[in-house]
Amino acid sequence: MLHTNPRKLILGSTSAYRRELLTRLRLPFEVASPEVDETPQTDENPRDLACRLALAKAHAVADKFPDAVVIGSDQVADLGGQCLGKPGNHERAVAQLRMMRGKLVVFQTAVAVVCRDSGFAEVDLAAVRVKFLDLSDAHIEAYLRAETPYDCAGSAKSEGLGIALLESIESDDPTALIGLPLIRTCRLLRAAGLDLLAPQEMR
Repeated sequence: MLHTNPRKLILGSTSAYRRELLTRLRLPFEVASPEVDETPQTDENPRDLACRLALAKAHAVADKFPDAVVIGSDQVADLGGQCLGKPGNHERAVAQLRMMRGKLVVFQTAVAVVCRDSGFAEVDLAAVRVKFLDLSDAHIEAYLRAETPYDCAGSAKSEGLGIALLESIESDDPTALIGLPLIRTCRLLRAAGLDLLAPQEMR
């Protein structure tokens, strides 16, 4: 079955987590790598960094596909104003989790939708407040060996064993912590002209 939306939808991300989440909306979409430098700017706070990168990713892909509706997203772990991104390796993951244990961390998850032809470009942010348990070094090592979450902001893979690291999660957009806030994504897609509940046609 095919949705009747007139524009192609593209996810500007190579993240398997975001791809799985977007699949839940049952819209046909393609995936494209945004190839954006994710280095924080001088004195850039986590909220601004997440929003800037989400927009930059969407714009980078929209430049190549101007008639498409493009989704970009980014997540930054905010530890008292300090930006924590993807650790990339075991040593940095250990360091991140040691810093976060027993503390409140806000995961700033931004989503942007851009359509170059229509001139549409908006970004929204979901802030997820996460309280970490006071983890021992042994618990941190056991978690990292089991989950290897080196491609997750703040090393926290909450949809897996990472949930055992946490005392609480507060959010108004339940998929935001995994990497794509679907409530906000749906709002932006509707604003861009996509009907998520459009009648379907048989192939």
